[in-house]
Order: sequence, then C-alpha cells, then structure tokens
Amino acid sequence: MNESKSMVAIAVLVIALGVAWLLNTLNVIPGIDWIWTGGLGIAGILVLMMSGIDRVSVVVGPFLLVTSVLSVLRQTGRLRFDIEMPILAIVFGVLFLFAAILPLPKPHFLDGNEQDKNMPSL
Repeated sequence: MNESKSMVAIAVLVIALGVAWLLNTLNVIPGIDWIWTGGLGIAGILVLMMSGIDRVSVVVGPFLLVTSVLSVLRQTGRLRFDIEMPILAIVFGVLFLFAAILPLPKPHFLDGNEQDKNMPSL
C-alpha cells in the first residue's frame, strides 16, 4: 500500500470517529451502537479504497456499507431483524452475481505470479 492511500485511510478513520463521537454526544439518534455500525461502514469504505475495484472488493465493500445502513434502520426500529437478514442475503447474492458477470480483475492477493516470486525454490 502506498503512502497516500495510508494517509487517506487514516484521515477517513479519524473523520468517522469524530462523526460517531459527535452523534453520541448530541444524542442525535439515541440507542444506536455507533461503534458497530460505524465500524461496518468504515470497513466497507476502506476495502474499496485499499483494494480498488476487483472481484472481491466489489462484493465485500458495498455489502459492509449496506449492512451498516440496515443496522441503523434495525436499531431505530424501522426494520425488523427477520426482514434484515433476507435483505442481506439478497444483496450478497446480487453483488456476487455482479462480480461473476462483470469483467473485473482478480484481487492482487489471489494473483499467483507474485506469490511464486516470494516462494523459495526447492
């Protein structure tokens, strides 16, 4: 990971922490576990920022973002848990389908060439 991506990731984390802290302090939406929902959202953003767009990040990043939003809706009483889980299954399936049919590159950690370079020869 290059230095500019690291700096952007740290900045995003600090901003998200500040927003969650402010929402908690102001009791904007009481009763929400901001650490959990914020963590899911931040993780989704970071997956997309750090990995770029590839077959794995196009599933994992948006899925974590949707999970974060649905978590807020559930915790505020706007969505029942028994509705949330099927929605998440559908979202995962749709994202997985997009990853399968779109011409997306393999993630770098699944690229066998780089791993072969680091492996000692026998």
